Amino acid sequence: MPASPAFCAIDFGTSNSAIAIPGPQGMQLVELEPGRRTMPTAVFYQVEGLQPHEAPQRLYGRQALAAYVQGHEGRLMRSMKSILGSSLAQQSTDVGEGRSVRYLDVVSGYLQRLKAQAEARAGQPIARAVLGRPVYFVDGDPVRDAQAQQALEDAAREVGFAALSFQYEPIAAALDHEQRVQREELVLVADIGGGTSDFSLVRVGPQRRQRLARKDDILASHGVHIAGTDFDRHVELAAILPLCGYRGLGPARAGSTPREVPSRVYLDLATWHLINTVYAPQRLAELRRMRDFYGDPAQHQRLMRVVEHQLGHALLGQAEAAKIAVAEGGSTAIDLGALEAGLACGLDEHQAVQALDADLGRIVQAARETVQMAGLGADAVDVVYFTGGSTGFKPLTERIAAAFPTAQALHGDRDASVAQGLGVHAQRLFA
Repeated sequence: MPASPAFCAIDFGTSNSAIAIPGPQGMQLVELEPGRRTMPTAVFYQVEGLQPHEAPQRLYGRQALAAYVQGHEGRLMRSMKSILGSSLAQQSTDVGEGRSVRYLDVVSGYLQRLKAQAEARAGQPIARAVLGRPVYFVDGDPVRDAQAQQALEDAAREVGFAALSFQYEPIAAALDHEQRVQREELVLVADIGGGTSDFSLVRVGPQRRQRLARKDDILASHGVHIAGTDFDRHVELAAILPLCGYRGLGPARAGSTPREVPSRVYLDLATWHLINTVYAPQRLAELRRMRDFYGDPAQHQRLMRVVEHQLGHALLGQAEAAKIAVAEGGSTAIDLGALEAGLACGLDEHQAVQALDADLGRIVQAARETVQMAGLGADAVDVVYFTGGSTGFKPLTERIAAAFPTAQALHGDRDASVAQGLGVHAQRLFA
């Protein structure tokens, strides 16, 4: 009898993605980039120097982000998952030099990249897959929600997955945890990534493990579009950009109170996808003319250094690194020598929490509302299970845990819990 086709589990995430295949010790995540088991969900269509008959070169993951940051001509596509429930999925978009690509082809191309890397690792073709999906692709619209799953299925079949199954992402995270539980539990899954903070209240237990259909075990789901990239933005605005004039004052003049420097350029510099707009020649000329707006000329000089040398993405990266360093060690120093010799600033936990206070409060409130939507009180939660890259920020997880004082706070693999849980489901389904 011929061997069954190989199978895999795919966590196609808004910010990052992963793929798992069977290994000697169960399902294992494939290394998608050197030393990394996850890859940014990003595709860059590079159109520089193309001949009329040539198709754009496609770059993926960190290579895609690097090409965009370095200013190569082309189009960066991120958050492709968000278009699945919209009419855009079947539409085309311009990627430069008169070339266009269908949005759904962007998704299928990215899935093809994941599949090819998994097949290279497995040493054989892979025709069966479990794909993760949110509880709701589209809130409050079951027709569009079904269309979104169908669009993802179409993209997956287009690249050669003949047998497909879907599993809810919060169930996947709960499955990862469920492998270790000894009794039935009510688990609040807190999945906090780069773009969203999602919560689901899920029943798990030894008697439920072998059930393939688990949607009824999701008692409630809720979330907010606030997460890691918002944290980075606020850290940069609080710690780094004031040295470049953010919330700085203009010159003192007799009989009048100094005005605050216009803030738009700083808000754009702290927003990943808007940074390149600041480098446009017209914008650059406008910023040069604003020198007299600044009471401290050094602030304007530093700002011009940022925009003339296109340091915006590097500064936002330093803000992210500072956030991580504070999460791990309590305080850090940020070297800003690229702006001015010897320039630096500090960030400690108190400053970070102060900068992020409103966002943290909204995330905690979303966690509370999830449990309330199930008609239960905080004391009904047995476990709060943290997953997602932003759960490494200790002040956030501590606040969420404090909202459920009788629950045990547990941390899964920040980057891989959903993919590992999807792998558990794939083994039960296909193995």
